[in-house]
Amino acid sequence: MRMIILMPSKNSLKIYSEESFYHIYNRGVEKRTIFLDEQDYSVFLSYLKNYLLPKDEINLRKKLSDPYLSFKEKDKILKLIRLNNFNGEISLIAYCLMPNHFHMLLYQKGAATIDKFMNSLGTRYSMYFNRKYKRVGSLYQDVYKAVAVTSDEQLLHLTRYIHKQALALQGDALVRREGQPCSFPEYIGKRNSEWIKPDDILLYFSKTNPNLDYKSFVMAIIDLTFIRKVILDDH
Repeated sequence: MRMIILMPSKNSLKIYSEESFYHIYNRGVEKRTIFLDEQDYSVFLSYLKNYLLPKDEINLRKKLSDPYLSFKEKDKILKLIRLNNFNGEISLIAYCLMPNHFHMLLYQKGAATIDKFMNSLGTRYSMYFNRKYKRVGSLYQDVYKAVAVTSDEQLLHLTRYIHKQALALQGDALVRREGQPCSFPEYIGKRNSEWIKPDDILLYFSKTNPNLDYKSFVMAIIDLTFIRKVILDDH
């Protein structure tokens, strides 16, 4: 009998290094939609926020001691206390959420933190999605993919690629394509979210010259095929 050996897809086997940047991405199984409405996007982003902001466990435990707390409220607080937290260990540099896939640029301090973070996020969102839409089985096409960032050029092109996925040019303005969530507003000063960290990228750009700022960098016409090869090496 002939044995068939299934090789893992590229970037699914990951070797991580501490204090490093990684491009993380994944898509729905059979390229199916994984965000069907605004609530789905909001829930996924709320999970990111929960994981990345500091957990106020002292205040949560004070609330838990309230004798008039309902069972439902107590259960919710207990879940928040038990929830994994990655504040100070993982930084979200950039992201975009598309109907059937997502991209994130992450920085990790410890060598194994991203894997724990992504497994927790992926499992939690899958449980929410399957419960809401009354489905079973895997939500994602495969285990998430990870590409190590090895140069400043790759790092900058990666943020541009991620944001271009979710943006469309209308006249001289960049707008979110059909409302696709992304971190671009944090990069151009339109929104300030404590759990998104654009500062390391913005250091490369001018704050006063509009021809050399981050927005002009993203708006520039580029060969996406070349950029995709540089930053993904498989997509």
